[in-house]
Amino acid sequence: MTRTAPEDRSTPQRRPHLPLRPLWLCRVCAGPWPCPVARLALRQEYADDQIALSIYLCTVLHDAAADLYRLNPHDGPDPAALFTRFLGWAAPVRGGSSGAGPASRRAGSR
Repeated sequence: MTRTAPEDRSTPQRRPHLPLRPLWLCRVCAGPWPCPVARLALRQEYADDQIALSIYLCTVLHDAAADLYRLNPHDGPDPAALFTRFLGWAAPVRGGSSGAGPASRRAGSR
């Protein structure tokens, strides 16, 4: 007896890497959220609007800090670590060869 897959099951469904609150771990890989897969998905989703991505990440940073502090008020989350985890990776990459930065202005004013 051969079992055939229905048409809608022919491709595996991928689960989105979303946060498990209030722990702020990834629901799929159990890593600290945003995990690398979630970061990639967020970069793709907000590819045309870096400001919206930053605003979204600030919002979830605020929620995560409150949740994590509630879970452990005596040894709350480190603000610098939370910043790096939620916002540090999303900073736009700036090209270093444009020559328009502050260092080039100082060098040109001599």
